[in-house]
Amino acid sequence: MLLGLHTYSFHLHGLGGDWGDHRWEGQRAMDLFQLMDEAAVLGLEGLHITAADCESTEKDRLKKIRTAAEKHGLYLEYNFSLDEKYDRRLTNTLEEGIAIAERLGADVAKVSLDLKRPRPLAASRHHPEVMRQVEDIARRLHVAAPMAEAAGVKLALENHIDSFSSEVLWLIDQVNHPSVGACVDTVNALLVTEDPMVAIENLAPRAFTNHFKDHRIEIEAYGCRLTGVALGDGDIDLKRAYQIIRDKSSMKRINIEVELDAGTDAPDEARRREREAVKRSIRYCREVLHI
Repeated sequence: MLLGLHTYSFHLHGLGGDWGDHRWEGQRAMDLFQLMDEAAVLGLEGLHITAADCESTEKDRLKKIRTAAEKHGLYLEYNFSLDEKYDRRLTNTLEEGIAIAERLGADVAKVSLDLKRPRPLAASRHHPEVMRQVEDIARRLHVAAPMAEAAGVKLALENHIDSFSSEVLWLIDQVNHPSVGACVDTVNALLVTEDPMVAIENLAPRAFTNHFKDHRIEIEAYGCRLTGVALGDGDIDLKRAYQIIRDKSSMKRINIEVELDAGTDAPDEARRREREAVKRSIRYCREVLHI
């Protein structure tokens, strides 16, 4: 099993794109090429990247990134969204995403569906409003899947914060193409009130890639807070998650994703904590999970 890193793990350094109506105002402290150097130091084997990391998706820029990754011996996976409201740089059509992945030499393109869900969330599984959106995506995937196959790119549909695992599986089954599968995120199911272990069990056998992350549930005065932590420091059963991925899927890579909150820290201290959380996560994968 190879060990890689989602670039959002260094979002406080300026990588991975903006998220959740929060734009990190600190000066960019790392670019994609510096991250490749860092990956070599950290002993990583690949990167899961976005257009925000590429800075440009022009052909020459993508060729430069591909050449640098090959020089470092790193696999690349491309991460894009169909309608990312927080950072429009991450939005591509399926055809655009396939073309960018191919130029990067990425064999996997992860797709966020960006569904708009009605409330209450817990009662919205396969809701008619949701299924109309999913059916439209299925029509687009029917057209795009042969293009992906010709490009040597697998389309991995993520259980993002807007999708139940059964909806992702429904979509995969409707398209019924070998180049269309899943991306299993080990935390995101919580955001639609689904048991994350159920989602991992459901999606892993159909998945081409993953976001392997951990969050902690913290009880507060008026509810609770779900916050990102280093792998092994949260409330996700990552030992079980890895066992499922290892034993029930064809995936040969684990992509660490750390979503650390800067809190009230100054930029330098926030970045120090983020880097340490990444290192702790790598140690957890190597020493506890034996990846």
